[in-house]
Amino acid sequence: MKWIAFKVGGRESFGIVKGDKIIDISAFFVESECPKSLVELIAEPEKLEHIMNQQETMNGSISLKDVQFLPAIVPPNNVLAVGKNYRKHVLEMGSVADIPEAIMIFTKSRNTLVGNRGQIPLHVDVTRELDYEGELAVVIGKQITNVTEDEAMDAVFGYTIINDVTARDLQGKHKQFYIAKSLDGTCPIGPYVVTKDAIPDPSKLRIQTFVNEELRQDGKLDQMIFPIATIIAELSKGHTLVPGDVIATGTPDGVGKGMNPPSFLQAGDTISITIEGIGTLENQVM
Repeated sequence: MKWIAFKVGGRESFGIVKGDKIIDISAFFVESECPKSLVELIAEPEKLEHIMNQQETMNGSISLKDVQFLPAIVPPNNVLAVGKNYRKHVLEMGSVADIPEAIMIFTKSRNTLVGNRGQIPLHVDVTRELDYEGELAVVIGKQITNVTEDEAMDAVFGYTIINDVTARDLQGKHKQFYIAKSLDGTCPIGPYVVTKDAIPDPSKLRIQTFVNEELRQDGKLDQMIFPIATIIAELSKGHTLVPGDVIATGTPDGVGKGMNPPSFLQAGDTISITIEGIGTLENQVM
């Protein structure tokens, strides 16, 4: 299934995409039992099963072209993110000595979230080096702690796309990632959350990032230093993951900082990130 969060007619909701139509979540439940968000639904397996049993026989009533995309999912916690997870990206930003032996984890504030076609603020008052990073994101489907790599993928609900927009000068100034990666509006997410049954092997997916229609990033997810199962297992060690948690898995090479000379985002730039099986996340810098 392909899930969307949207706004139409002044009302916010979420639902399932079928072709060019949306089945609103309200079509499946009486008002008093209707989940208020995708995170709430994921946490209630019996309601999710109820939808799965009905959705094949239902048709959408809302046109995709009429809605405003909202962040595809708003996790209950900050977005978890993996740094330096593609060898070529590590090398374009540094050297062989920077290739990590253990997973590097940081978070992005939930204040950063913006939907497909939403605007990314340029933040000229605080940065001159705003950069893009196209990434696959994993959505956790159940509460887990201390799982093994063999158990990890069973905890996945689905996948989406993230643009891990980063202020490179702040990253260097503060010697850590949080501030540089948590400016308001710097985490586009979407356009959809696609359930894992539709993507049986995410390592076979291709990710491409375009800036103003110029191809900048072109990677395969099997190039990750730490694969998804390893990431989930490591994050769960002594740290509980809950339904709706979002994990960004790292970016391939081709970021603006790695170009010669570096090429940072400017007002009016459009960034499009495509992952096979999920769709295209597109946003403009303003």
